[in-house]
Amino acid sequence: MNPILPRLAALILAACCTLPAAAADLFVDHVNGYTLDAAGKLRRFESMLVEQGKVVAIGSHAELAPRAGTAQHLDGGGRTLLPGLIDAHGHVMGLGIALRQIDLRDTASLDAAVAKVGSYAAAHPQTAWIQGRGWNQEVWHLGRFPRAAELDRVVAERPVWLGRVDGHAAWANSAAMKLAGIDRNTPDPAGGRIERDADGNPNGVFVDAAMSLVEAKIPPPDAAEAEAALDAALAELARVGLTGVHDAGVDAATVALYRRHADAGRLTARIYAMIGGTGEAFDHIAAAGLIERYGNDMLDVRAVKLFADGALGSRGAALLAPYSDAPHDTGLLFETPAQLQAMIDKAIARGYQVGVHAIGDAANREVLDAYAQVYRVRGAKAKALRNRIEHAQVLAPADIARFPRLGLVASMQPTHATSDMNMAEARIGTARMRGAYAWRSFLKQGTVIAGGSDFPVESPNPFYGLYSAVTRQDHEGRPPGGWYAQQKMTLVEALRAFTWGAAWARHAEDRMGTLEPGHWADFILIDHDVFADPPARIWSTQVLQTWVGGRRVYAKAAD
Repeated sequence: MNPILPRLAALILAACCTLPAAAADLFVDHVNGYTLDAAGKLRRFESMLVEQGKVVAIGSHAELAPRAGTAQHLDGGGRTLLPGLIDAHGHVMGLGIALRQIDLRDTASLDAAVAKVGSYAAAHPQTAWIQGRGWNQEVWHLGRFPRAAELDRVVAERPVWLGRVDGHAAWANSAAMKLAGIDRNTPDPAGGRIERDADGNPNGVFVDAAMSLVEAKIPPPDAAEAEAALDAALAELARVGLTGVHDAGVDAATVALYRRHADAGRLTARIYAMIGGTGEAFDHIAAAGLIERYGNDMLDVRAVKLFADGALGSRGAALLAPYSDAPHDTGLLFETPAQLQAMIDKAIARGYQVGVHAIGDAANREVLDAYAQVYRVRGAKAKALRNRIEHAQVLAPADIARFPRLGLVASMQPTHATSDMNMAEARIGTARMRGAYAWRSFLKQGTVIAGGSDFPVESPNPFYGLYSAVTRQDHEGRPPGGWYAQQKMTLVEALRAFTWGAAWARHAEDRMGTLEPGHWADFILIDHDVFADPPARIWSTQVLQTWVGGRRVYAKAAD
């Protein structure tokens, strides 16, 4: 052997072992960092290295500072850092549009809501349709739905259209009904209901599918309005610390808008878009195949959103037995079992994950039966799509156990429980509450919960969701100990639902949802330590900075 070779090999080995690691371009230092790993274990760190938008390493300052080189330095000043939060069920364009319309969520009475509509109409004399959302007759203690005549007092000449807080009913004035041609002879459409007075005349409220009778007359936003709405929504998502969202129901125009924003580098949240239905929009979008990891992982279009029923507050949720407070009403199933099964099968056959909205126990059972039947035909590939039930809100307890057998994700919204606790038990009675908002029951059997809010039905602020999951209380701490407290999550479980769980539900747990090496550097800095401070503080958490892919997309203005 050439005697020089061993010495050369030793020199090469020494050089390899002392070469610095690849230079980072961002060094996050002096933070109180938390992340979960894939096993759900909470890890802490004080420094993080980022290269080309992805995490290189997390650890101590002593470990990582020597590797930082000339990287941009972000000194966290001891602030708490969390992975960017992901909302597994929201409506991005709905949020953007709502931000530019009347928000009635804070109205405590019918009179306050009517006054707010009148003030908005006076301030916007050129607006052809007065629109908004967020009313809730239960909060108003009205004992009935509002009526068109009550809106007519403040806006008589222009149409008014106001969505209920759950998005499953809407309130119109007489001008809107006249434009839509609605009168006593208009029949209820399948899957919908027109509320009527004692004489059979429409009184102004339209439930579920009946809403389309009026909405068909509302001019859609033009391109400039749609772009402005998207920008408004993205700004709000960044402000509250959301770095990703599953957009539950989009059309072809919205997908095209998202692609343009991604191409221009203007998407500041990772959008997992779910096509609304399996009709014309699906056929158009699916013709080009799945859209995956588009624009540097900013956009995916590989899922479909379907509906099985309505909502509990408007008694549109489909129940196996009548409503406890309306003994002749069992809600509304939107599709026959055969129709729902055919839609699920159509999407799955094209490789699309399916998420089906189901609130009531009858709707959830119909969806479970449909998935089971499709799987019998399509086999393991269908199950591997990680199909979902959106909301999974009220179930017969025996049906909860079917989720792991079918490999389904429970896409659930913790704030729905705390928003609904003022009426849910009246709607369904004590016995059915055993299978309602049952987060602990799902977790105990190993079902993945993907946490969300259903914004703009609820606030997009994920800290409201984390707080509701942990306390099951409103923001005043009611009721003491929490509402049906046996179904609470721990904070680690809740954080997992809004990070790893939401990432897993979109087939992306290998690259987002945690701050493990190789994952996108999506993270937030917040104003206090949610793990050390009392749970009562969680909902008021302030986001100081939001980063997506190692790029800052939001910074809170100095007070």
